[in-house]
Amino acid sequence: MEKWLYIMMIKRGKTYNKVTKAVITRHVENLRNLDAQGKIELCGPLKGCPGVAGMVIFKTQSYEEAEALCKLEPLVCEGYATYTLAALQVADKDNNYLL
Repeated sequence: MEKWLYIMMIKRGKTYNKVTKAVITRHVENLRNLDAQGKIELCGPLKGCPGVAGMVIFKTQSYEEAEALCKLEPLVCEGYATYTLAALQVADKDNNYLL
């Protein structure tokens, strides 16, 4: 059985330097809500990636569901950031690392 995760890279927009504590609070509340729903595998800020603020790895049923969640991210929908979304086919011991 194929297993997929969806990686959202949050890219700093032109107004990212104007992010307020209130915006970050909405961002964190969104993450908490998604985590409580079992939709997040992993998330966090990134260092050493110019222009990238952080990432969220979604465990959703489809790419389309993950994309809908990206569009609801406060940093994105309030115009402070953009995103890219990639599908990752999981390779692990359960599927013999896709061999």
